[in-house]
Amino acid sequence: MTPRIALERGLQTMGLALSAGVCEQLFKYTELLTKWNRTYNLTAVRDPLAMVSHHLLDSLAVLPHFSFAGAGARLADIGTGAGLPGIPLALARPHWHVALVESNDKKAAFLQQAKIELALSNVEIHCGRAEAWRPAERFAVVISRAFAELAAFAAGCKHLLAQGGVIAAMKGKDPREEIARLPAGFRCRVFALQVPFVEGERHLVLCEQA
Repeated sequence: MTPRIALERGLQTMGLALSAGVCEQLFKYTELLTKWNRTYNLTAVRDPLAMVSHHLLDSLAVLPHFSFAGAGARLADIGTGAGLPGIPLALARPHWHVALVESNDKKAAFLQQAKIELALSNVEIHCGRAEAWRPAERFAVVISRAFAELAAFAAGCKHLLAQGGVIAAMKGKDPREEIARLPAGFRCRVFALQVPFVEGERHLVLCEQA
């Protein structure tokens, strides 16, 4: 199976409709990632087919659970690394404003180049630690993919949430033990994610401040 067929089938399985232009941009992103990976070791995933499943589809799998985020919604991706899940989400939802937050200078340099080459006008990049960042405007969604223990993520990033905002943590195995270690003041929901062509558990935790 080719990467293009995998993306097409994966999106269909997840019930996501993306234009041909967006799909081309997603592939352009993986090509850029492959190019920079030779020098900066941005990701351990190097096979083009695995990039579709473990990077693109894995990132996009959260979208059905973000129906509350309408046009103009602001999303911050904490510890984004090479731009995951932030860049696929920004491409799939051009009407969102997406902030990519990364403290590593080399990874931030890649993100700047990706923003230019993919013409991501809805993306901003912050090079620094999320805990110390005080943006002028807060976010409806603060998301991370395997960034930190849920309690540490919530404690370090809750200041970035707008009123009624949601902390979204992408996890592997069932995260209920991590949820039990959260400080008081959060209400959480857990969703099992089905990511096509990816073995193993995937979960999304959505936490609101009570």
